Amino acid sequence: MTLPADAPHLPNCPDRWLSTLSWQPDAHQQSQFQQLYAGILEGNRQLNLTRITDPIDFWEKHLWDSLRGIQPWLQNADRVEDGSIIQNSKFKIQNSSHLSVIDIGTGAGFPGLPVAIAQPTWTVTVLDSTRKKIEFLKHLLAALKLSNVQTLVERAEPVGQSLTYRETFDLALIRAVATAPVCAEYALPLLKIGGVAVLYRGQWTPEENAQLNQAVGLLGGTVEQVDQFVTPISHSDRTCLYLRKVAATPPTYPRAIGIPSQKPLPIHP
Repeated sequence: MTLPADAPHLPNCPDRWLSTLSWQPDAHQQSQFQQLYAGILEGNRQLNLTRITDPIDFWEKHLWDSLRGIQPWLQNADRVEDGSIIQNSKFKIQNSSHLSVIDIGTGAGFPGLPVAIAQPTWTVTVLDSTRKKIEFLKHLLAALKLSNVQTLVERAEPVGQSLTYRETFDLALIRAVATAPVCAEYALPLLKIGGVAVLYRGQWTPEENAQLNQAVGLLGGTVEQVDQFVTPISHSDRTCLYLRKVAATPPTYPRAIGIPSQKPLPIHP
């Protein structure tokens, strides 16, 4: 894949990065973000990847939004003289400088690709059931020279039941896929005990929170934090839900393809 050189330039926004995430990309990462943007614009000519193509909108709704979900790790990672990372976050995961991450329902590569660029020592698996999108991402990854990303074409339900992937990830990211209980059923079976699922949402209500708490309890998890905020440019309401895996997920979950969305947890008689 050849990345077009004439794509509009993304804003750098160093002050916004620092004030909202306590982090900013270095020059190489900023270049990768620009290449990612150019690649998405090129892919949009053949695939319906995203309607968000304006540079400012792309920065906020794809790059910033993707990284806002992993803010606890970006914000609280303190580099020491030997280059290692000390993790002070309440979301501490053992060996947090080398996390195994899965992006469930990645679509055009969000949030997985921005996360892989921001955290080059993490290993990120991008999962989607649409083969054309994954094939596009393979070409884009080669153009970006991103070696810490793996691709997987499959539905979330069979992946969650696969011995290859079940309870193997430290961190699961799931954005704009389904309702929160359905996302929890997709994500928690894939996590190691102690791992964290990040659910990217819009507005969030106490009623939704009560339902999610019940669903997560059935899956071996707990809702550790509900983080509500506004985006830095459009001032839109957003929420990140952090679910901790505290016990093994019962083997019946995730249920068969389509069942989680048809009959979301908790199931009441």
